[in-house]
Amino acid sequence: MDSKPRIGLLGTGPWAGRTHAPALAAHPGITFSGVWGRRPEAAAALATAHGTTAYDDVDALLAASDAVAFALPPDVQAPLAARAAAAGCHLLLDKPVATSVAGAREVAEAAGAAGVASVVFCTLRFAPETASWVEEQAALGGWYLAQAHWLGALFSPGSTSAYAASPWRKEKGGLWDVGPHVLSVLLPVLGDVVGITAAVAGPGDARHLVLRHASGADSTATLSLSAPVGASDAGITLFGDHGRAVMPPWADAAGSFGAAVDALLEAVRSGKAHPCDVRFGLRLTEILAEAEAEAEAEAEAEAEAKALAEARLAD
Repeated sequence: MDSKPRIGLLGTGPWAGRTHAPALAAHPGITFSGVWGRRPEAAAALATAHGTTAYDDVDALLAASDAVAFALPPDVQAPLAARAAAAGCHLLLDKPVATSVAGAREVAEAAGAAGVASVVFCTLRFAPETASWVEEQAALGGWYLAQAHWLGALFSPGSTSAYAASPWRKEKGGLWDVGPHVLSVLLPVLGDVVGITAAVAGPGDARHLVLRHASGADSTATLSLSAPVGASDAGITLFGDHGRAVMPPWADAAGSFGAAVDALLEAVRSGKAHPCDVRFGLRLTEILAEAEAEAEAEAEAEAEAKALAEARLAD
């Protein structure tokens, strides 16, 4: 890329407006090359607010950019990311890369074939408070167990979240929306997931996972977007040879996204893949897809058992 690379933005929703566009406009090391969205009027408004150009044609924005950032639903993101890679653009992807393994693999293969760099914006890996904590715990090792929970209240009565209008989040729930955040911490600290020993449905969209990791450690995770507003909370605690380690709180999503921009620029400059590249994003999708299938199978088995029990009582 040039000394001051051009980065465009695909997407115009709340996440783009609150995080991506402000971070790109404020970043001193890049030129914010433009915005494309599925709603041209929203792209025009976002571009005007941040001093850049709105594009009606996505390919025109790709041609005017050295890299592109994505703030789109995952299964809209994936084919456009593969298209961007084929056009020679480096990729700053949102999580999850896709909600199907085939979709995520398409992006990974396209990036590999084109030789472009990639970073998946898993917030906890770029927020300074949590990123350094993850590195420290991974270096320590000796962990026996992790307990994680991410209880969002997007779809609960009383919620005022701008993200509650997101159709893909409503359809896929906390497993796919906040699950990548939790896994992005657990994998570098405990190792890859080598077995999902339980994945069951809880109240609302809640999912409870029990995972076995390559290190031999186990982890549990409860993920939801429909917890009561007063109960919303997120945290990860590790237990092991060094006692107990609690992940610190974090803030400033736009600043964290700026750090992800820096990571992409460094990957391009050095030619060295970032740990949170598209291949890591593919692995997250593989794990989440397996967990989703396990939870659905468990729910079907419970429904069949209940129906059988009711039929016996009726007899």
